[in-house]
Amino acid sequence: MQNLITDIAGLQVGNAHDPHLRSGVTVLTAERPFTCGVHVMGGAPGTRETDLLAPDKTVQTVDAIVLSGGSAFGLDAASGVADALRNDGRGFPVGDVTVPIVPAAILFDLLNGGDKTWFTNPYNALGRRAYADRGATFQTGTSGAGFGATTANLKGGLGSASMMLPNGVIVGALVAVNALGSATVGDGPHFWAAPFEEGGEFGNLGPSPTYPTGRPATKGHAQNTTIGIVATNAKLTQAQCTRLATAAHDGIARALVPSHTPMDGDLIFAASHGENDCDDLIYLGHAAATCMARAIARGVFEARSNPFETPACYARMFS
Repeated sequence: MQNLITDIAGLQVGNAHDPHLRSGVTVLTAERPFTCGVHVMGGAPGTRETDLLAPDKTVQTVDAIVLSGGSAFGLDAASGVADALRNDGRGFPVGDVTVPIVPAAILFDLLNGGDKTWFTNPYNALGRRAYADRGATFQTGTSGAGFGATTANLKGGLGSASMMLPNGVIVGALVAVNALGSATVGDGPHFWAAPFEEGGEFGNLGPSPTYPTGRPATKGHAQNTTIGIVATNAKLTQAQCTRLATAAHDGIARALVPSHTPMDGDLIFAASHGENDCDDLIYLGHAAATCMARAIARGVFEARSNPFETPACYARMFS
């Protein structure tokens, strides 16, 4: 176990980012199509192909999931991934044509100080690069879709976590943390997700000794969204994946304060890739929420920034 979503055998993650753009793309894919659901709780989402993931729709599996920076421009990353998948002969067969199914979600990082004066949308190429980078190991923190992410008080990032249930089922989470709110309590180093930490994965400080009251810290009202994926090797239907994504939103609420606001596009995909039996969907949902909370804290904890960058990363503020 690497404490990554790719602990689920067959899943692969690829990242690509541009330091000058201060943005990037993350792709989750597998060697074969996998079942996928989605649940949106933020008030300002940006998505592609999410309607297709409703349990009553014809296509029940997808070829990849894309998380991207760039706001609406970032949706073009999914086109780059779809092009690369088609070149690999992947996709939903329609006659003698294959159409790759690539749901996507974006976060807003257009005001983070990067060079946004491009004339040709860069996200298609970033999507292709992220797909080419795919593998069983990948970089977290300042990487991929989390490269230019921020929170109310600290630099955001890309996080991941996993856990194995007693019956051998594995659950994992992958998230790009670009929240309106904060992953840490007040002005201190303690994470809201501290009660769920495993193995000192984000500092081992434990819960905060005090909790502030009153209005929580927030950043600019149009600069947000936390987008993520939970996955399992349990064999689930699309309807069950939808419920898993819904339960995983508890992890966002446990790790970010405030969350699911009118100005966040908070969204979670859920993927099933495996043949393990699991008749305890309540436990599975709890595990997904726990992994999501841990992944969010790890994304912020492992982010890095230069001395001139604002907001500063966790390591610069508290190390």
